[in-house]
Amino acid sequence: MKIQYSHSRVECFKQCPYKFKLRYIDKLETIPNTDPWNPLICGNTIHTGAEKDLQEALKFYTSHYPAITDLHINEMIKFEILIPKIKELLKDVNILHQEYTIDTTEFIGIVDLITQNPDGTVGIFDFKYSNNVDNYMESSQLHLYKYFLEQEGFKVNRLGFIFIPKTFIRQKNTEDLYQFRKRLIQEVEESEIQLVEIKYDESKVEEFFKGIEKIEQAIECPKNITNLCNWCEYEELCIKGEDYMILPENKRRERKIDTSPDMWIYGDSYVGKSTFVDQFDDLLFINTDGNIDNTTSPVITIKDEITVQGRLTTRKFAWEVFLEVVAELEKKQNDFKRICIDLVEDLYEHCRLYMYDKLGIEHEQDAGFGKGWDMVRIEYLSTIKRLKTLGYQIIYISKEIESEITLKNGTKMTTIKPNIADKVANILAGTVDLTARVYMDGNDRFLQLEKKENIFGGGRFNFRVDKIPLNKDEFIKTLEEAQEGIKTYSKIDEIETETENKRTRRNK
Repeated sequence: MKIQYSHSRVECFKQCPYKFKLRYIDKLETIPNTDPWNPLICGNTIHTGAEKDLQEALKFYTSHYPAITDLHINEMIKFEILIPKIKELLKDVNILHQEYTIDTTEFIGIVDLITQNPDGTVGIFDFKYSNNVDNYMESSQLHLYKYFLEQEGFKVNRLGFIFIPKTFIRQKNTEDLYQFRKRLIQEVEESEIQLVEIKYDESKVEEFFKGIEKIEQAIECPKNITNLCNWCEYEELCIKGEDYMILPENKRRERKIDTSPDMWIYGDSYVGKSTFVDQFDDLLFINTDGNIDNTTSPVITIKDEITVQGRLTTRKFAWEVFLEVVAELEKKQNDFKRICIDLVEDLYEHCRLYMYDKLGIEHEQDAGFGKGWDMVRIEYLSTIKRLKTLGYQIIYISKEIESEITLKNGTKMTTIKPNIADKVANILAGTVDLTARVYMDGNDRFLQLEKKENIFGGGRFNFRVDKIPLNKDEFIKTLEEAQEGIKTYSKIDEIETETENKRTRRNK
C-alpha cells in the first residue's frame, strides 16, 4: 500500500513501529482523550485563534466537550489572554498564507504561517503550544517544509517556531476559585510568546528520507515499550494484547438510518428512564439497584452473592457476576437484541470494590500515585468495550447530579450531568451514538435532544426538535426525521440476520 508520508508519520515509526501500524496502516481509531487540557484540542484551539479569531477558537474548543466545567473555563481564560497576544505579534507581519497545505504524492504537511519578505523571499513558521523548546529545536519539521516548498517555487530564507507557553498551575487548598483565577490570569499575562528562528539543515531532510526507507523495508512492526506508552492512545490495546480487528471488504458502505442507536439516558429519580427503555422489545436489563417493579423485560440482578456452607462463608463480588454475564453474552446463544445497564454508576462502584479486594487496598490512592484510579478505570472500561463489540444495541441508564461552575465573569451556572466521574463519563459518551437527559415538566416527561453547554449530552444526529415526549414511537419517528433521505437501517436487523444464518448452518 502506498503511504503519503509526513513528518509526524515518520516520527511515529521511529518512536514505535507498532503504533505506526495501528494508526496509519490499520487506521485504528480510539476514543479521544477529553481532558480539558487535551494537548491536541488545545493546540488546535490556538491554531484556530491564530488563523481566525478568539470567538472561533473558543467555539472550536467547547464543541469537543459534552459539558463545560470550571476546569474548561480555566483553559478558556488562558486562550482569551494568549490568542490576543498572538494577534498582536502578527499585527505588523506581511502574511502570505496561513495553514498552507503541501500535498504531493510523497509528502503531506501543513505550514502554519508563511510570511512575505520585501525581497520576494518568504519565511515559514510553526505555532507550538508547548514549553518544550529544546525538543522542537531538534525537529526536522520546518526543514522538510522548506525543502518541499522550494520545489513549488517558493524562496525560503527564514525558518522559525512561535512558542506559546503553557501554564500548569493548579488551585491550592488555601484559595477559592476567584483567588485561583486571579493568580492564573496574572501568570498567563506575564508569560511571553517566543519567536525562535533556526538555520536550515539539509541533513534533517536526508534523515527523513532514510526514515521512509526503513518503513518501506520493514517486515514487522514491533512494539517499543517505553515511558512514552503512558501517553499513547493505544496503550490498553497494546499492553493487554487485545485485537478485535477483522479487515472488511474494500467496498463503500451505504449510509443508512439507524433506528437502534447505542445510547445513554440519564435523569433524576422516578422520571421514567427504565420505563422508557422497557418499551423496546427483546431487551435484557442488567440491573444494579433492584428497582424493577415498573418494567417487564427479563432482568439479571448484579449484586454480591454470599454462599454459606457450614462454617465457611464465601463471597462472589457483584463485578464478578457482571463478568460472567458478559462472558455468557459473548457466546451469542440467546435471542436478545438489546442490553441495558441500569445503572452504569452502580456498576462502576462494584468494579471499584472488586479491584480493592484484588489489589489488597482500601482506596485507589493506596495503590500509589494515580495507579489505583487507572486500574479501576481500565478494568471497568475494558469490560464495557467487550460488551460493546458484541453487536447488541447497548443502552446505559444513569441518575443525574447538579453542580455549579463559575464563569470567568464570576457568574454561577448550574450544570447537569450523569452521576459518575467526569473522566469515565466522557469516555462512556464516546462509546454511544446519543447521550440525552430525561426530565419532567409538571406531570409530563420529556427526552431532551437540544445540545446545551451546561447539560451533559450530544450525539451524531441532527435533530429537528429540541425535545420529545418520553415515548418509544416518538423517539423512533424523531430519529428517522433526523436522518431523512437515508435508507432505513437497524442494528437489530443485523442481529436477526446473524441468528438466522446460525440456524441455517445448524440445520444443514
